[in-house]
Amino acid sequence: MTQRKGEKTTISIQEHMAIDVCPGPIQPIKQISDYFPRYPRGLPPTAPPALSRAGSLRSTSISQKSEGPAVDPKRDEDDLDQAFGATALVASKKEEEPDVEGYDSDDSTTLGTLDFSLLYDQENNALHCTINKAKGLKPMDHNGLSDPYVKLHLLPGASKANKLRTKTLRNTLNPVWSETLTYYGITDEDMVRKTLRISVCDEDKFRHNEFIGETRIPLKKLKPNQTKNFSNCLEKQLPIDKTDDKSLEERGRIMISLKYSSQKCGLVVGIIRCAHLAAMDANGFSDPYVKTYLKPDENKKSKHKTAVKKKTLNPEFNEEFFYEIKYADLSKKTLEVTVWDYDIGKSNDFIGGVSLGINANGERLKHWFDCLKNKDKKIERWHTLTNELPGSGYND
Repeated sequence: MTQRKGEKTTISIQEHMAIDVCPGPIQPIKQISDYFPRYPRGLPPTAPPALSRAGSLRSTSISQKSEGPAVDPKRDEDDLDQAFGATALVASKKEEEPDVEGYDSDDSTTLGTLDFSLLYDQENNALHCTINKAKGLKPMDHNGLSDPYVKLHLLPGASKANKLRTKTLRNTLNPVWSETLTYYGITDEDMVRKTLRISVCDEDKFRHNEFIGETRIPLKKLKPNQTKNFSNCLEKQLPIDKTDDKSLEERGRIMISLKYSSQKCGLVVGIIRCAHLAAMDANGFSDPYVKTYLKPDENKKSKHKTAVKKKTLNPEFNEEFFYEIKYADLSKKTLEVTVWDYDIGKSNDFIGGVSLGINANGERLKHWFDCLKNKDKKIERWHTLTNELPGSGYND
């Protein structure tokens, strides 16, 4: 086939069909050169033809003519075969590389990761949770960013009673909090059966906050007094088992200090703080205060009451009450402590109580005996509140 000067190369329908029927790169076949036009012998060889995305052959127009030695037809066929071989190699490499834009990744790769550390202070019954930073969070706002914050819960248990949260950082997918949140009143029993739930959320001013992802850590994985670092991928929201044994439900914890002062000849009772109290009000909080009695109380003068702390489930009181009593009489007494929710215009709600004395058991009995054995030494202990009203004298 010859070609006149300035005439464009054309491809017949048979040539198109010969290419389109091949699914994928065309393998170098000797006979395929019979389907394509050949360059005239008087023209220099041009750049090898390239394949379009559809697999069709692009024709190259010849714009310049120069005289030169005749081109060997066998060499022309080899050049064409090499061109097809190179094109096929490039196409196979493109197929091996994943299409990042079109890849529909799993949510676990797009929700982000969270770096944090946990420390169980066994001596002070405290769990320190340091939220360091997050990376690659999922965008939740229209600007392609988020306003993230972190909230903590201890499971099983009431959500608001043990909820802690960090500050909110604006317009970022890689927030750095470097913030430590602390749970008080954590016992060895809690470390065995409780799980820490860490959630990352996006704060919205004009609508409900949006959930981004969460991770859960069984506290039994922690060793006392040893910091453990985590870098966890966030997961979708997991369902909370609401069929937990109701016997595990708690009314909260209270930290009490006892000291018998030989100088003042009396018992000093300290109400330090409460933690994870049950919510008694419609807003999900309580207005707690604490009352103490030293029983038996024939004259009914042993009642003491702390100040009311508004809208909190983790109040700090740091108040002390003094009972004038002989040391020998302490073995006959029982200290009863109750926590109440203050309400205006109606009777106050009982949250929980605890009794310390010779008739108690477990940690409550041990706390009382430690006080008797160690005069002039303040001894602090956390105690779990029960939902049983200790005596009829507690009607408030």
